[in-house]
Amino acid sequence: MREEQIREALTAHWRASAAGDLDAEHDIYDDDVICDYPQSGERIAGRINLQALRSHHPDKPSGFDVRRIQGEGNLWVTEYSIAYTGRAAYTVSIMEFRNGKVVHETQYFSDPFEAPVWRSRWVQPIA
Repeated sequence: MREEQIREALTAHWRASAAGDLDAEHDIYDDDVICDYPQSGERIAGRINLQALRSHHPDKPSGFDVRRIQGEGNLWVTEYSIAYTGRAAYTVSIMEFRNGKVVHETQYFSDPFEAPVWRSRWVQPIA
């Protein structure tokens, strides 16, 4: 699969995720995909289980913002944020492709936090 095709597949995946279209969202995954959530120590094995888990999430996202998609070859990273009940979760998704499908994904989630005042003279705020 060429890199522009992977980028198109990722764009369609994130668009479907934002729209809540579970079937289109999970089309990118291989049937035997492994998805890891290192922060909670969980592994989801198989596209069917991944889609079922996501379809049972108690809160539907109220906002979804892809900041950037970067990659080459079979390894791609997406930085994005998801808003649940008005609070953003900053997320990084690392996807490994084989034969045009994602075979492994690792997702990291981070809550926002206040910047310490002591470093304000060296930083600029970002949106």
